[in-house]
Amino acid sequence: MTKAEIASEIAKTTGIDKAAVVTVIEQFMTVVKDSLAHGENVYLRGFGSFIVKTRAEKTARNISKNTTLIIPAHNIPAFKPANCFKEEVAK
Repeated sequence: MTKAEIASEIAKTTGIDKAAVVTVIEQFMTVVKDSLAHGENVYLRGFGSFIVKTRAEKTARNISKNTTLIIPAHNIPAFKPANCFKEEVAK
Protein backbone atom coordinates (compact mmCIF):
# COMPACT_ATOMS: atom_id res chain seq x y z
CA MET A 1 0.00 0.00 0.00
CA THR A 2 1.41 3.37 -0.99
CA LYS A 3 1.12 6.73 0.72
CA ALA A 4 -1.49 7.82 -1.85
CA GLU A 5 -3.56 4.69 -1.23
CA ILE A 6 -3.38 5.25 2.54
CA ALA A 7 -4.48 8.86 2.07
CA SER A 8 -7.38 7.77 -0.14
CA GLU A 9 -8.51 5.17 2.39
CA ILE A 10 -8.38 7.66 5.29
CA ALA A 11 -10.19 10.33 3.25
CA LYS A 12 -12.91 7.86 2.28
CA THR A 13 -13.35 6.60 5.85
CA THR A 14 -13.30 9.98 7.63
CA GLY A 15 -14.77 12.28 5.00
CA ILE A 16 -11.79 14.63 5.24
CA ASP A 17 -10.41 16.12 2.02
CA LYS A 18 -7.66 13.93 0.51
CA ALA A 19 -5.26 16.89 0.17
CA ALA A 20 -5.57 17.59 3.90
CA VAL A 21 -4.94 13.93 4.72
CA VAL A 22 -1.80 13.89 2.55
CA THR A 23 -0.56 17.02 4.34
CA VAL A 24 -1.12 15.38 7.74
CA ILE A 25 0.69 12.20 6.66
CA GLU A 26 3.63 14.22 5.30
CA GLN A 27 3.85 16.23 8.53
CA PHE A 28 3.69 13.04 10.62
CA MET A 29 6.60 11.56 8.69
CA THR A 30 8.57 14.81 9.06
CA VAL A 31 8.05 14.85 12.84
CA VAL A 32 9.10 11.20 13.16
CA LYS A 33 12.22 11.74 11.02
CA ASP A 34 13.21 14.89 12.93
CA SER A 35 12.69 13.18 16.29
CA LEU A 36 14.81 10.19 15.30
CA ALA A 37 17.50 12.48 13.85
CA HIS A 38 17.74 14.14 17.28
CA GLY A 39 17.99 10.78 19.05
CA GLU A 40 14.43 10.79 20.41
CA ASN A 41 12.27 7.68 20.12
CA VAL A 42 8.62 7.94 19.02
CA TYR A 43 6.10 5.74 20.87
CA LEU A 44 2.61 5.09 19.47
CA ARG A 45 0.59 3.02 21.96
CA GLY A 46 -1.09 0.06 20.29
CA PHE A 47 0.94 0.45 17.09
CA GLY A 48 4.65 0.40 17.87
CA SER A 49 7.78 2.42 18.42
CA PHE A 50 10.13 4.15 16.03
CA ILE A 51 13.52 3.84 17.74
CA VAL A 52 17.15 4.69 17.09
CA LYS A 53 19.49 1.70 17.28
CA THR A 54 23.25 1.96 17.53
CA ARG A 55 25.31 -0.36 15.37
CA ALA A 56 28.69 -1.21 16.87
CA GLU A 57 31.96 -0.70 15.04
CA LYS A 58 32.90 -3.71 12.97
CA THR A 59 35.57 -4.99 10.64
CA ALA A 60 34.71 -5.81 7.04
CA ARG A 61 36.72 -7.17 4.14
CA ASN A 62 36.99 -6.04 0.55
CA ILE A 63 37.54 -9.39 -1.14
CA SER A 64 38.53 -8.01 -4.55
CA LYS A 65 41.38 -5.89 -3.11
CA ASN A 66 42.08 -8.19 -0.16
CA THR A 67 41.91 -5.31 2.31
CA THR A 68 40.29 -4.82 5.70
CA LEU A 69 37.90 -1.93 6.36
CA ILE A 70 36.72 -0.54 9.66
CA ILE A 71 33.05 0.41 9.62
CA PRO A 72 32.52 2.95 12.42
CA ALA A 73 29.67 2.77 14.94
CA HIS A 74 26.53 4.47 13.61
CA ASN A 75 22.85 4.98 14.36
CA ILE A 76 20.02 3.48 12.31
CA PRO A 77 16.24 3.95 12.50
CA ALA A 78 14.15 0.91 13.41
CA PHE A 79 10.51 0.05 14.05
CA LYS A 80 9.39 -2.21 16.88
CA PRO A 81 5.72 -3.23 16.58
CA ALA A 82 3.49 -3.39 19.66
CA ASN A 83 2.42 -6.83 20.89
CA CYS A 84 -1.22 -6.29 19.90
CA PHE A 85 -0.06 -5.25 16.42
CA LYS A 86 2.06 -8.41 16.07
CA GLU A 87 -0.86 -10.56 17.21
CA GLU A 88 -3.23 -8.91 14.70
CA VAL A 89 -0.81 -9.53 11.81
CA ALA A 90 -0.20 -13.14 12.91
CA LYS A 91 -3.91 -14.02 12.57
